[in-house]
Amino acid sequence: MQSWDYSADVVVAGYGGAGVVTALAAREAGADVLALDRYLGGGATTLSGGIIYAGAGTWVQRAAGVDDDVENMLAYLEAEVGDAVRPETLRRFCEESPAMIDWLTAHGVPFEASLAPYKTSYPTDDYYLYYSGSENSGGYRDLAKPRQRGHRAHGPGVSGKKVFAPLAESAARHGVRVRTGTRVTRLVVEGGRVVGVEAITLEHAPVAVRRRFALLARVSAKPGVYHPGLRRAAQALLDRIEHRHGVPVRIGARAAVVLTTGGFIAHEAMVAEHAPTYPWSEGLPLGTAADDGSGITMAVDAGAATAKMDSLSTWRFIAPPSAFFGALAVDVTGRRMIDESRYGAALGAAIAAAPGHRAWLLMDSELVAAGREQLGPQSVWFQRMQTERLLRLGRVSGGSVEEVARKAGIDPAALRVTVDEHNRAIDEHRTDPFGKPDDLRRPLRTGPFTLLDISFSARLTYPMPMLTLGGLVVDEDSGAVVTGSGAAIPGLYAAGRTAVGICSNSYVSGLSIADCVFSGRRAGAHGAAAARRS
Repeated sequence: MQSWDYSADVVVAGYGGAGVVTALAAREAGADVLALDRYLGGGATTLSGGIIYAGAGTWVQRAAGVDDDVENMLAYLEAEVGDAVRPETLRRFCEESPAMIDWLTAHGVPFEASLAPYKTSYPTDDYYLYYSGSENSGGYRDLAKPRQRGHRAHGPGVSGKKVFAPLAESAARHGVRVRTGTRVTRLVVEGGRVVGVEAITLEHAPVAVRRRFALLARVSAKPGVYHPGLRRAAQALLDRIEHRHGVPVRIGARAAVVLTTGGFIAHEAMVAEHAPTYPWSEGLPLGTAADDGSGITMAVDAGAATAKMDSLSTWRFIAPPSAFFGALAVDVTGRRMIDESRYGAALGAAIAAAPGHRAWLLMDSELVAAGREQLGPQSVWFQRMQTERLLRLGRVSGGSVEEVARKAGIDPAALRVTVDEHNRAIDEHRTDPFGKPDDLRRPLRTGPFTLLDISFSARLTYPMPMLTLGGLVVDEDSGAVVTGSGAAIPGLYAAGRTAVGICSNSYVSGLSIADCVFSGRRAGAHGAAAARRS
């Protein structure tokens, strides 16, 4: 018999987007729920732009006049998602999408049906529904009717807090118990079943200590997400507090433990192990210090299988301004790389695979002028800051294509061929070889020419955000964690970026949080069902 300091029907380890959804879904289904978080809760969701990918006729889409359906949404996502999940799971995700937005709305997450009139990586505070992926890019237009599915939570600036905070408030009203400052260290297994967790908690530390811990945790999360050195300094102090004041506790789970501890982008050695050839050291880890793979590691120690662990998503956004979609993305050889209107993760992947991870955006004087004119009305503050600084410090100019190529260290003759072929295809009304839609193409003829350095590099003012997409393999009907043979580990579930999910092959804005909601509701409901059976 185990002795416990605390217990609940369902214990949720990690209280970010997936964790709060799991806890709330389990509580709605009648389970007694205890949620644990190493820091203050919120996780990467609070730091995010607050985008939720949803379609098939959500109330927001209908209010905005966007005509969408399950088959259309599915046709697009099949191309993006690939084999990350079973076909029937992806169809279920699409079919449940309108109800997901209804559920979030009922729990206080605010949405607004204001449609962005231009393609962008993130809309201004004037718009809250937009093309958040490659729906309107070349190739994808042929697969499905382009429809706006990026549902941004309504709120100023980056609005991830507008997703997590209302859900946390609703969870509290529903009776979910939460213990922050509590780091889960090990799963407790008895007779092959996960029956609880061991943890270190600061619950009984002096008030002044807990206040200092909370302040440092906020610093580590943000601005620490943008400044790795600052995060490391804050983490050293947080670890010292935990070592000095933390108390070990044992927490029993009568029915289920659900791991929602995030991915492993904050664990450099783990990333290097699974993606050794990827230029991850030049990217900006997107998440909190708790995205250290601890939940994945604990489950593996209990026999869990993993997949897609080498799947990283890195983002290079070139818009706003939307005019920049008319530019050409080229590598050091002078060759074009991609349809420039694709989502930033696709461009990021192309840059990561380019020689030396180097890339530039070529434009002529007319395109630069159009971009400058759009920058103000189309940008939020951080986008404008990044683009203006790129135009000042990451720019090479020349009177001709050959001159600007030589200055940047690009093969001049090859770049000349690339530009001539591009212009000739437009003049002759031929399809773009990379599939860029005609309405986004424009010839580059008017000097001076400009090359903007969009390479994979560690620049604070123009970072390359990245996150991990792989994790624990779960049963796609229940969210139960499975072994290499496919057998479920009794009492153990996972959701969000701790698990393989909808976005584990390919990422577009909003797909990760949407998967957190989809997989969190699944794990919470099945964990609660296990409680009813016990």
